[in-house]
Amino acid sequence: MAVKMKVLEFANKVSRKKMGSKAGIKATDPEYMILEPVVTEEMAEVAMCLGMRIPRSAEEISSMCGKPLDKTTELLWDLSMAGVCFVNKIDGVDKYWHDTWVPGIMEMMNNNLENVKKHPQIAEAFEAYGRVRGKATAGNFPVGVGLMRVIPIETAIDGNSRKASYEEVSKYLNDNSIFSVSDCSCRTAREAMGEGCGHLKEDMCIQMGHAAEYYIRTGRGREITRDEAFAIIKRAEENGLMHQIPNIDGVGKTHAICNCCGCSCLSLRTAEMFINTDMVRSNYVSHVDKEKCVACGECVEACPTNALHLGQKLCGKTPIVIPERETPRDNDWPEEMWNTDYRYNRTDVVDTGTSPCKTNCPAHIGIQGYIKLASLGRYTDALELIKRENPFPAVCGRICPRNCENDCTRGEIDDPIAIDEIKKFIAEQDLNSAHRYVPAKRHAYGKKIAVIGAGPAGLSCAYYLSIDGYKVTVFEKQKALGGMLTLGIPSFRLEKSVVNAEIEILKDLGVEFKLGFEVGKDASLDDLRKQGYEAFYMAIGAQGGRKLGIEGEEAQGVVSGVDFVRSINLGEKVELNGKVIVIGGGNVAIDVARSAVRVGSASMDLFCLENREQMPALDEEVEEAESEGIKVNNSWGPKRILTSGGKVTGVEFKKCVSVFDEIGRFAPSYDENQTITVEADHVLVSIGQSIEWGTLLEGSKAELNRNQTIKADALTWQTSQPDVFAGGDVVTGPKFAIDAIAAGKQAAISIHRFVQPGQSLTIGRSKRQYKSLNRADLVLSGYDRLPRQKAGHLDVAKAQIAFSDLRATFTEEQMKKETQRCLSCGATIVDTALCVGCGMCTTKCKFDAVTLVREYDGTGAAYEDLKPIVIKQMLTRKVRIAGKKFSRIFKN
Repeated sequence: MAVKMKVLEFANKVSRKKMGSKAGIKATDPEYMILEPVVTEEMAEVAMCLGMRIPRSAEEISSMCGKPLDKTTELLWDLSMAGVCFVNKIDGVDKYWHDTWVPGIMEMMNNNLENVKKHPQIAEAFEAYGRVRGKATAGNFPVGVGLMRVIPIETAIDGNSRKASYEEVSKYLNDNSIFSVSDCSCRTAREAMGEGCGHLKEDMCIQMGHAAEYYIRTGRGREITRDEAFAIIKRAEENGLMHQIPNIDGVGKTHAICNCCGCSCLSLRTAEMFINTDMVRSNYVSHVDKEKCVACGECVEACPTNALHLGQKLCGKTPIVIPERETPRDNDWPEEMWNTDYRYNRTDVVDTGTSPCKTNCPAHIGIQGYIKLASLGRYTDALELIKRENPFPAVCGRICPRNCENDCTRGEIDDPIAIDEIKKFIAEQDLNSAHRYVPAKRHAYGKKIAVIGAGPAGLSCAYYLSIDGYKVTVFEKQKALGGMLTLGIPSFRLEKSVVNAEIEILKDLGVEFKLGFEVGKDASLDDLRKQGYEAFYMAIGAQGGRKLGIEGEEAQGVVSGVDFVRSINLGEKVELNGKVIVIGGGNVAIDVARSAVRVGSASMDLFCLENREQMPALDEEVEEAESEGIKVNNSWGPKRILTSGGKVTGVEFKKCVSVFDEIGRFAPSYDENQTITVEADHVLVSIGQSIEWGTLLEGSKAELNRNQTIKADALTWQTSQPDVFAGGDVVTGPKFAIDAIAAGKQAAISIHRFVQPGQSLTIGRSKRQYKSLNRADLVLSGYDRLPRQKAGHLDVAKAQIAFSDLRATFTEEQMKKETQRCLSCGATIVDTALCVGCGMCTTKCKFDAVTLVREYDGTGAAYEDLKPIVIKQMLTRKVRIAGKKFSRIFKN
């Protein structure tokens, strides 16, 4: 394609370069590429007569370019609509001028959404500009005079005696009288390139004064009031977006307020990719009070530049040294010093690790945080913190595997914290409809999403999607909600009223439920697509039993343990008379055995392959079973089921010598010479669960593994069928409810991105890779021993005949005593070289542990005054670099 020479000449004019020179703008540079699709040669001739930030009338420009006034006016309007120049009515006359590339022309051109859609090259050139030119700014702008500037969230600097008015968002809103709002130009560009981060662009950037007049006249933005502008600022902060302003209008002046995210903002990229924080930072730096910090991680996840990480608070034998980050302030800055993959390599934890409880929780809940909140009696705040990751704390307080307790540092001194009991106490507040926590909806996107399966994974996904304002319908083939929570777990472990109470919150959020509806049978995925559903989440669980594959298994009296418990939970009449054998060693097998005791079993034996230490069932579950008279027989595997007249009469077992091979794979071996025969009237088989897909995936590109789990991406949970996502047992095989709940939230994040145009499923996303601190290195000798609190005594005699949960909950006094045992292992660590001083972290902290400290005094400067300031900085930097190199030579 031929180069438009006048357009190229104008690109050089804006850049203040000599066309054709070595430093001049070329036809392959982003400055030309952004203009090329929409600026004609004739438009460029007129543009050459525009002043740089100097308003001129059409009459003046007509005289300069030698074109008729009406034609000049027409072309100036075309340039204004394209985004190449401003137009304002000044003293009753339209005046035109062009601004810098950024902030200025490139943003304005990207705010013409029709042009960007028609010519993605505009978006690509905008993105390329900072990537190509940004390296030249590294270290060469002092704090406060960069082209864009972070303005702290105002609540973060309230009360700071050193704050200046130009550091307050409210000043800029109060100083102006005309306002508009437009889509974010950076996120518009990212979306057009298919590289969106999930933070959407709509109605996010505010223009004021001359910019607002221009945006309103050219249809880039809609006019709003000052109160609406303040509301947009508030909504942005609530959604994790921080503020920046164009910083070229002079001290205390600007024409726009941008609400930005670190994963798409092309200005913040300067800080993240080039580690050139001074170019955009405010005068403030985040400071964490370690004594107050409880490593909940909320500030870490909210930080737009990944400057905050979870680390260790407790003292260790080996000092933890966090290396100081090199910056371009006093170093040469070649590409190997950059972080070019900053949108993909976000981390949450320092290399030396953080709290074991948060690390080992599958949902990575801020456990230290809710323990501290509970100790202060702030139960609603504690619930809110838990529900950031787990919508069902009351459920999990009763059935969680307690990974957090297994690795609790307190266990190195005496006993682990009773974390689950504390959570259970907090969650009791949520069961009362008068006190329960229902989150506010953040958006109103309105797109229809189908969740298939009403178990923990599906309900979790529905919860988080509904908060984002999606229209979620949960399809469940059974007549009850809750999946295995309701039908697979006995009521003596999890009361159905508890499950239903937490599901009620989803109904309050607007989630629709269709019971007795089997997708694949009553309607296909294609049928649902025709009804407007834009994405699907497969969460049908592992609801079937597994076969033993031995002789006699089809006899009357041999029943799947899963089916047995489901029948009880559905209210069917179930009676077991005589001798009962349960085969299996997991938690489900224990549930089956304990349920059998409650429906009339006179004799109960449980047989499993594993020895006692290898049993998958939790120790406490096994102990409860034994307290109810269930005999656990370890290291025996079924050889055949004995029958007479088609009915079961007993089971022959063979001795299991080992369960796993030398590399840990399940590969049981037996001593065939050691066998026993046990009489039985009923055999309940609980050796695992199977997935029953039916015709659900018919016509889909989704693929299954050999074990019938569905193939899904480990980070995004997307299957081979792009609009189908999956999670929970259908992906992992049978695991715990908390694992499914965690998967549901991550799938909700992916589905949100999938149904919105131009969004990546991975960019800017935490991989949630947590690492536990080294407990062996800790110095714990100075801590007193404090007894672990225990919930009220369980009456075994009553429990053995009851299907209700008779386990007690902590009293408030017990709960508070237990919270005092927490060692508060972790704390947040700030990388000050990456912190831009936005204050987002302070809005997320519930403990006043994070504050902004004023460390700089940069005031800003008008664009016209920048040159001598930058030259002075460049010379000073060269001296610092030379001095540093000389110092190294001298030391050597």
